[in-house]
Amino acid sequence: MKGLLDTCTFLWIITGSRELSPAAEKVFTDPANEILLSVVSVWELSVKHSLGKLPMPASLDRFVLEQREKHGITVLPLEERAVYHLHKLPVLHRDPFDRMLICQAIEHDCVLLTPDPLIVQYPVRTQW
Repeated sequence: MKGLLDTCTFLWIITGSRELSPAAEKVFTDPANEILLSVVSVWELSVKHSLGKLPMPASLDRFVLEQREKHGITVLPLEERAVYHLHKLPVLHRDPFDRMLICQAIEHDCVLLTPDPLIVQYPVRTQW
């Protein structure tokens, strides 16, 4: 199975937060699963960091790379094919980052690991 991390899920994993659900942790820790972090999440982290809403202990690029490597997380690039799902989605959620993660999860047949109650209303597999 491929698991795509919501941005908040990535942050909770790397900080060892108790916010991570047991079901999401099970998917993340199963060595048979490929766990992905989208460049869309990196973009979101960068925006929040530049606005002063997300302090980082190191430079953002080094920090994300180190955390991905430490936790065995693969980067998922944003491809044109995924973007074409966007116009098919109902407008239930206005967050452009989350909407693009949904598109990528659909395109790449991933389970989206997210606590977001709006995302589960979309035609995408989720786990929390």
